[in-house]
Amino acid sequence: MRKTVIDSILAGICISIGGVAFLKVGGIMGAVLFSFGLITVVCYKMKLYTGVSGFVETKRDWIELPVIILGNIVGCALVALAIKSAIPELADTAHKIVDGRLDKGFWNVTLLAVFCGFIMTTVVNFARQKMWLPLLFGIPLFIMCGFVHSIADAFYYSLALGVTDWTPQALLVYLASILGNFIGCNLYRTLQLAVPRQSNQE
Repeated sequence: MRKTVIDSILAGICISIGGVAFLKVGGIMGAVLFSFGLITVVCYKMKLYTGVSGFVETKRDWIELPVIILGNIVGCALVALAIKSAIPELADTAHKIVDGRLDKGFWNVTLLAVFCGFIMTTVVNFARQKMWLPLLFGIPLFIMCGFVHSIADAFYYSLALGVTDWTPQALLVYLASILGNFIGCNLYRTLQLAVPRQSNQE
């Protein structure tokens, strides 16, 4: 479990570094640079919530999942604390993202997070088979589409709101991103289970 905690915090740090690049550069180039965080996570087999949610099978996996979420958030919060001190102007950009999430509300953020989760399971599955190109395309895809990644948002929220400025609405909308990502990450398995397998004789 100790390794899971460390790997989860490191994953949050990696995603946050990608988030810094996106806030600093913006646009398609910023979205492409964000991919560095996800590629690093997959390459070093770190524990990222959206990278493991679609592959949860055992009891241990379910026990680890909340630990991974919390570890990811801690990693994001640490980077946000450093960036708020070193590059404070990025907090204003992060605040615009957070305000956009709050304007959309719980259900719309949930829907947008579902699409992101679907993409994440897709690209991680490719990367596990040593095919990295989908990861390089998939990450900018969800960013440019406006889909919601809960761990990236943990960095944006932490940078914009710090520790003390969270409102009940902000917490609720952030939880929507976690829920939506989980649903999206498991869409493949859910739909495949809903459709009976055809026998070889048919």
